Amino acid sequence: MNATDPVRQFYLRHLPEARAVGQTVQAPCPFCEPAKDAVPGTLVVDLDPDSFFYGHFKCLDRCKPGGFATHFGRLRGIDPMHVPGSDPDRSAFVRNIVFPGKTMNSDVKKYQAGMSEEQYASFATYGISRGAVDEMRIGFNGRYLVFPYFLEDGNCYAARCVSPGVETDHFWMGDDKFYGHEFQVFNLEEIDRCENGALIITDGERNLLTLKELGYPCIAVPSLSALEVLQLERFAFVKHVLIVFNNTPEAQVAARSLATSLGFKVRILNWPSNVKRDFHLLQLAREKGTEFGAAVAGMIKSSRAFSPFTSPEREHLNFLEALEKDKGKNVLGVPTGFEGMDQALNGIRGINIMGGQPKAGKSSFFMQVSTEAARQGVPVIYYDFENGRQKIYLRTLCRLSRLSEEALREPEPDADTAARFDRAQAELRKMLLYFRVVTDRKLSPEIMRRQIDFIKHETRLDKCLVVVDSLHKLPFKSLSERRTGIDEWLRHMESIRDEQRVAFLVVSELSRGVEGSYSGMPDMGSFKESGDIEYSADNAIILQPNWNLLDPLSTQERKSSLWLVASRENSPGKIGEYVLDFPFWGFKEL
Repeated sequence: MNATDPVRQFYLRHLPEARAVGQTVQAPCPFCEPAKDAVPGTLVVDLDPDSFFYGHFKCLDRCKPGGFATHFGRLRGIDPMHVPGSDPDRSAFVRNIVFPGKTMNSDVKKYQAGMSEEQYASFATYGISRGAVDEMRIGFNGRYLVFPYFLEDGNCYAARCVSPGVETDHFWMGDDKFYGHEFQVFNLEEIDRCENGALIITDGERNLLTLKELGYPCIAVPSLSALEVLQLERFAFVKHVLIVFNNTPEAQVAARSLATSLGFKVRILNWPSNVKRDFHLLQLAREKGTEFGAAVAGMIKSSRAFSPFTSPEREHLNFLEALEKDKGKNVLGVPTGFEGMDQALNGIRGINIMGGQPKAGKSSFFMQVSTEAARQGVPVIYYDFENGRQKIYLRTLCRLSRLSEEALREPEPDADTAARFDRAQAELRKMLLYFRVVTDRKLSPEIMRRQIDFIKHETRLDKCLVVVDSLHKLPFKSLSERRTGIDEWLRHMESIRDEQRVAFLVVSELSRGVEGSYSGMPDMGSFKESGDIEYSADNAIILQPNWNLLDPLSTQERKSSLWLVASRENSPGKIGEYVLDFPFWGFKEL
């Protein structure tokens, strides 16, 4: 133990009769108020330099809750300038709450008096002593255990009542204004006591009791949903936060989410791989008995500082695995069915946004590209907010059969028409193994992610083409938020592209020119409400008709030019010319 250590010297200076015992300092507790001629309890300070709880003090008689040096200084009335690590200029966390005059404090004492030997014995089966139960001011109302939730003003306004035998049988009592998740932190006052120290967060009041029995400072939430509104500013002056939740996937996700928000000060305690699902501290305490303390200490010691980043070793392995998967594959992305377009773009890769004026044939162009990709065995999800699945299938059947919609509806087709129809039907049936149309108007990025996972699983292929028709009709919270909503969707597409390795084809609208027309040389400024399109698109493409859309019959051959106006990897310029293959709802590349 370092004799010049300021924390050690602080406690030795302010604890009369203090003595060093191993890696602790022990002294008669200055906070105990024993009866006449009785001996005060022993106050123990942890001074293990390798411990997260270095400087934590506690009275073995539990006369007052323990804490770290700053809390000790407050209890003893020591000038903060003389407390190691204390900052007199720190602003305490304050919530904008008007506390009512009526409290549950007297009720808490009444319920504490209602604790029977039977209730204390039930806690004892988990190694939890009467002292730990009383320290947390737990009571019994004759049927339910009463866990009081004291707030920062030192008063209790609400309590959670839990059946001793059935954890799911519970309810709240007291002032209903304090039932909300933002007030659901059990042993809340502990946070201030852990200034410049360490604190454990767990789920469930009884799990907390197992840690309090061992002398660890901790708080608990009754459910994982309470974590979502936990005010992170409270932990600004806590140096280390350790998290130990039940062994469930949901709890681990919640722990990682909380750790990401709190930052590098967090460590997540991991359960051994051999423990079963739903295992928690209460079960571990009962299973380990007197070895429980050593088991928890081992979990703390083996915990690693949380990082939201993949370890360098794992990142390297992931890269090598992806490289191995790509061996022997063509560098070309998803084929479009158009030779010139494939050469210009090297296939469909990344996020490809195509703009065009209304009725220019954007949807038909994308239907053709996406269905051709599906015919080549590429999984495709077509998010359609324009045409409907029946029209998509009908136009695809027209293109495959080289029959018009009128011919397909002919009640008594001739032999040639019937043969072409049957061949196209068979091709469509095969294509649908890889082609999914989604028209859900409540689509969200998370739903899109899961649907991509589903089609990859169903087709046993680790690739996917996602088509969105169109960007401006994706679901937004409100029409007034369309611009910000488009940008938000583009951010999610970037994330999905990178994490799930998919390619996007996205239809976009164009803005009208100065005179209300769409004519002029296409560029990035042509996109309507372009926002982040120029930053998100790997390829920005514009389909520009060279014929009069208002008088299509005046032009026998309806040609359109396809322009690449911006690209991360390819040279911008004219991709090629395409003629509308009417009435078969397709395009031919010239």
